[in-house]
Amino acid sequence: MDSTFGLWVQGISAALEPSNLLFAFVGCIIGTLVGVLPGLGPAAAMAILIPFTYDLGPVPAIVMLSAIYFGTQYGGTITSVLVNVPGESTSVVTCLDGHPMAKSGRAGAALGIAAIGSLFAGLVGTFLLMVLALPLSSLALRFGPVEMFALLVVGLSLVMSFRGGSLLAAFAMTMIGLMLGLVGLDPVQGAPRFTFGNHNLFDGVQLVPVIMGLFGISELLASLEERSPQPITRKITSLLPFKEERKDAALAITRGTGVGFALGIIPGMAGIVPTFMAYALEKRVSKHPERFGHGAIEGVASAEASNNAHAQASMVPLLTLGIPGTATLAVMMGAFMINGITPGPFLFVDHPEIVWTVIGSFIVGNVVLFILNFPLVHVWVQILRIPSRYLHVAILIFCLLGAFTLRNNTFDVMVMIAFGVLGYIFKKLDWPTVPLVIAIILGPLLERALRQSLELSDGDASVFVTTPVSAGLLGLAFLVVAVSVLSGLRPVKRLSSRFSNPAGKADQKP
Repeated sequence: MDSTFGLWVQGISAALEPSNLLFAFVGCIIGTLVGVLPGLGPAAAMAILIPFTYDLGPVPAIVMLSAIYFGTQYGGTITSVLVNVPGESTSVVTCLDGHPMAKSGRAGAALGIAAIGSLFAGLVGTFLLMVLALPLSSLALRFGPVEMFALLVVGLSLVMSFRGGSLLAAFAMTMIGLMLGLVGLDPVQGAPRFTFGNHNLFDGVQLVPVIMGLFGISELLASLEERSPQPITRKITSLLPFKEERKDAALAITRGTGVGFALGIIPGMAGIVPTFMAYALEKRVSKHPERFGHGAIEGVASAEASNNAHAQASMVPLLTLGIPGTATLAVMMGAFMINGITPGPFLFVDHPEIVWTVIGSFIVGNVVLFILNFPLVHVWVQILRIPSRYLHVAILIFCLLGAFTLRNNTFDVMVMIAFGVLGYIFKKLDWPTVPLVIAIILGPLLERALRQSLELSDGDASVFVTTPVSAGLLGLAFLVVAVSVLSGLRPVKRLSSRFSNPAGKADQKP
């Protein structure tokens, strides 16, 4: 415990170094700005900015990107309360009570309790991350290639199951991502695979142009169809709730933090799920559930606390197991790997100074975000009045410059544009892009684990079911997919029964 505490202190001290603190501050500002402006999202913002972090070094780059990630959670609250448009999907629940509070003249209290709840959840979530990180990574270090293959399969199955759309579409996108991950030179034979004679593909499909296209360009194209919402212009007064509300809000923040962190450590669990569950729990335990949806401050407090706790907890499987559960974390993992660092159990052994500094920056970042959001909320409100056409042009320029500067190659720009168009089409079809990106990242790791396992077993594939841990993990993956398939069949059964038994006809007597 003493050595663990020493690592905590060392990480926080390194995060407070002027250079790291500066990049955390910059990331918090960018993240809040991205959250305030509906439509862009953290994954898109991080994807756009990755090329501009190449010369910073791994620690400042990842510290800044992490601050962007957490900053969007704060910024999305402002649009949810004032505009009734969530800056992030995880802020949807905040709209239910935050906007009614704003319409009744209590926007300040809604934004204030959201900032306080987010700070509490962020600090508690980071502390729990510090507690769980070493035990989980130590456990994962005992995994061989066979167990790692099964673990990666579990990660892919979880991502598909919590995708929020068609399981068939998620499976198809995962397969596409795995195939794209095979493009390039064969790691064993050194022969080109699926390059079609194009030397630009010998190093594989570059991750950054893909994610910039899928999350940056596609979001830009989609936002062109939408009109900019108008915020509530009523003056924001006190940022503190009434005295009689503080106890209820404090309990809601505590419960929301617990729900958000508990569900956040599950890879692939979308952030909107724990926020809805925390909100439902709060409504159930409330003495006045009829107030929810009409301006209950507990609804805002629980949703925001759960949202931020989930953001911290979702870093646990990424850092300890190397499994990104969301699009944003997939981009984050790409940033790690671009800087020569592979997230997973060996991260705490090979690069302890980096990982603990990054974790320490989470604490610093949450405090900086509170300072930026609580007293300066009036400044962020003014950002909502910037015409969207100017923002669209700026985003497009950043995307083009970022893609080109990767390798000073126009091929990467074309890849970005192609995946931007594909991402827009997938969005229209409601096909999830998260499984595709995560499969591109995990595909090479999955192939390497598979090959190593078969080499160790002399080509005997039964090793995956005869090894107890591997068999258990593969069974878990099968169970996750089976449950998802069965849950997806229920609406189909209800629909088919409606057609086979039109309303009321079966009960009518001749």
